[in-house]
Amino acid sequence: MTDVFGSHAWIDGRTATASDLAPLAFAGFAHFTAMQVRDRRVRGLDLHLDRLHDGSQALFGRIMAEERMRDALRIAVADAPGDLSLTATVFSRSGEFRTGDATDECSILVRTFPPNDGPAGPLKLALTPHERWRPEVKHVGESAKTHLLREAARQGFDDAAFVDRQGRIGEATIWNLAFWDGVSVTWPQAGILAGVTMGILRRRLSALGVPQREAVVAADGLGEFSGAVAMNSWTPGVAVASIGTASLPRSGDLAALLHRAYRTEPGLDV
Repeated sequence: MTDVFGSHAWIDGRTATASDLAPLAFAGFAHFTAMQVRDRRVRGLDLHLDRLHDGSQALFGRIMAEERMRDALRIAVADAPGDLSLTATVFSRSGEFRTGDATDECSILVRTFPPNDGPAGPLKLALTPHERWRPEVKHVGESAKTHLLREAARQGFDDAAFVDRQGRIGEATIWNLAFWDGVSVTWPQAGILAGVTMGILRRRLSALGVPQREAVVAADGLGEFSGAVAMNSWTPGVAVASIGTASLPRSGDLAALLHRAYRTEPGLDV
């Protein structure tokens, strides 16, 4: 199905009709992964498939065969330009507000859009109290994130970073965060969604011998760091100029390092 923005949609490898999509318009019980396709290849394809596998197990108690997922992706990529944005969403045919049973079937909705490389930055992030439900699952229906983004924008920020009840900074609205002390990359310990781009960077930095660590990043301890970046499927790193009132002057150094590391990850054919 094509809309005015030139996007397309398939369900289980078949072009989706308006009737197919109507029940999903307000559905909020599903999970997804988002990726950038370049020259019909995807970096971290294995991590995307693992995410869909784990999300289905967590939400539905069942999994979709990997080959079925890959077939759905192949059909979408084959019928689109070589460079594009793609989301793959797994949902239950039984819908929401039902108890579910062993006969429930899962389907996969694949949508394609024009490619996106993310904002240029640097970003100013508000520091906002928020904790996501089941943060380890990339699930749909998170209206709080859009609301908090818009609240941050009204206050003069570009986006919002989240701090939990224990004072730990974990992630931002649609971003993972990484921090820099001039020597090593710090990944925050908190309830977060471990993103695919984050996974790619962790293994590429390891291969390059760049020191990494996991540690609690306290809201009142940002002065320990000289830089930070935000990352998602659009980009391996957008420099963060500030979080709340804390300035992070060397964020460009970290962003450059992560972009170099990301480029060493080969793209895989879908």
